[in-house]
Amino acid sequence: MFITLPDGARKELEDGSTVADVAASIGTGLAKAALGGIVNGKAVDASFPVSDGDEVSIVTDKSEGALELLRHSTAHVMAAALVDLYGDVKFGVGPAIENGFYYDVQLDRTLSSDDFAAIEARMAEIVAAGTPFERKEVTQAEALELFADQPFKVELINELPSDQVITTYGIGSFSDLCRGPHVPDTSKVAAFKLTKIAGAYWRGDAEREQLQRIYGTAFFKQRDLDTYLANLEEAEKRDHRKLGRDLDFYMMSDMAGVGLPLYLPNGARVIRTLQEWLRKELYRRGYEEVITPHIYKSDVWKTSGHYDFYHDNMYFFNINEGTDEQPRFSEYGVKPMNCPGHVMLFGNSIHSYKDLPVRFFEFGTVYRHEMSGAVHGLMRARGFTQDDAHVFCREDQVVDEVVEILDLADAIMGEFGFEYEAEISTRPEKSIGSDAMWEHAESSLKKACEVRGLKYELNEGDGAFYGPKIDIKVKDAIGRMWQCSTVQVDFNLPERFDISYRTADNGEARPFMLHRALFGSIERFLGILIEHYAGALPLWLSPVQVVVLPIADRHKEAADELAKRLQRAGGRVEVYGQNEPMRVKIAKAQAGKVPYMVVLGDKEIETGTVSVRERFEGDLGTWDVSKLEELLNDAQV
Repeated sequence: MFITLPDGARKELEDGSTVADVAASIGTGLAKAALGGIVNGKAVDASFPVSDGDEVSIVTDKSEGALELLRHSTAHVMAAALVDLYGDVKFGVGPAIENGFYYDVQLDRTLSSDDFAAIEARMAEIVAAGTPFERKEVTQAEALELFADQPFKVELINELPSDQVITTYGIGSFSDLCRGPHVPDTSKVAAFKLTKIAGAYWRGDAEREQLQRIYGTAFFKQRDLDTYLANLEEAEKRDHRKLGRDLDFYMMSDMAGVGLPLYLPNGARVIRTLQEWLRKELYRRGYEEVITPHIYKSDVWKTSGHYDFYHDNMYFFNINEGTDEQPRFSEYGVKPMNCPGHVMLFGNSIHSYKDLPVRFFEFGTVYRHEMSGAVHGLMRARGFTQDDAHVFCREDQVVDEVVEILDLADAIMGEFGFEYEAEISTRPEKSIGSDAMWEHAESSLKKACEVRGLKYELNEGDGAFYGPKIDIKVKDAIGRMWQCSTVQVDFNLPERFDISYRTADNGEARPFMLHRALFGSIERFLGILIEHYAGALPLWLSPVQVVVLPIADRHKEAADELAKRLQRAGGRVEVYGQNEPMRVKIAKAQAGKVPYMVVLGDKEIETGTVSVRERFEGDLGTWDVSKLEELLNDAQV
């Protein structure tokens, strides 16, 4: 038989040959490196038999998807180790994920990170044994018998069609229900580490069993694992949840509810500073600020489509709009998005084609019902504020408006030193709008990126059902990518709310509607900034820019006067007037990531100067107060 290789070459093989045989026929080095294969576009094991006419490529540790293959296999090695150590373990699912893998398990003891050493030691023994991963095909009945003592697996098996061929993978005496593929044997599992443990509801359902989710990661080389772990340690140091608490930015309260941050003065000041900074820029660029309610009658959400398609993510309640004697209840929904309000505002007036574009913006707080297990500090909350805007424009204005939005996004990302990349998501299989509208919208987004000189990746078929979008992803100081800005074309809401403008020939036309959020969620953007800067925000954004440190009690009055003078220059200033040693005051300011510390004693008062320390550079020497005033004045938003 003949198979085709990635370069188009045809290769003759014996009938019954496997992917491993293909690799061996090419070279001994490739045979040794082969982890699996891609046959006719499908990932398979190295033991998979190929057929005449197949297109075959060999997966090695340098191939795309190789890490996923390795990590999935490592999850199985961990599962086998758990059985060896703890006996009766009930298994949920154990997939590879972006930075590693996890396995959901149920057992009669609570695991902690203290158990990781023992689990890893047993995993190392399994790896050293080089035991093959053995794939078997079984019927549903056979699978049910094989996994009779695994209730979560039985549930999954019962949901499969009765005639479906089911696959299992075994490592020695351990067998697992799995689609595969896997590496040929456990010796290919090279460098691994268990990283954390958390609770997880079976199938994400809070009404179901709570399992223990063990996370880990794996790499082909130890140095790659070491680099990852070092970055992980750095990320933990920068965790916005810890820093946000240490810097008095925000708090969470069980009494208030999951995912609902409460902002302390420092955090509120940072958020308001961000908003004022962006607000001035938006006014300069022709936007108009609007304010919309936090709740609407359900009629709004039915018109917008959220009632049918987003109902489970919303909060609904009834209000008695009658009397106690004659109650008349109306259903209301808390807004998960600001869009419907902006559409209604546009529809409130008659617009000519000459009036367009109309650009509305709002710092609108929205609420979404996220699962408690998905909530993560400021990064994913149930209540958050979007720097939301909607642009209503003519068809011929779409490119220019998107270019303008991308220009603003570039200015924002440049201010914080973020490198970024763009991704354009195109029409999904299920969508609304004509082919012409989609073609124009997608080509407009591409052209706008080209005008800006912004390289982009295409994410085919991943647009919203109502229009394509551009996503901006930023890279932080330690190389992590974060989804931030979005520009989205919407054919849906203008149609649903029946908005239009008067054309040049006195007819009516639907405007193109552009959604755009630059920070995205302000809460999330703040979390990203905290981690990007490790809490040391830029001078203009720091909640406290200067602390005045009087050396002794007799200097406190002068310190208070100096603080007032610096505040008049626009500075955010505090005085540490406590009767504490100077080293304690400096340490406190350093821990608070305050940009500048000003030491004030007899000499400084006599000469009208200040001794200045910077949070990173340390002692900057003696300054005239006017120099500090100028610095603070320049840092005003």
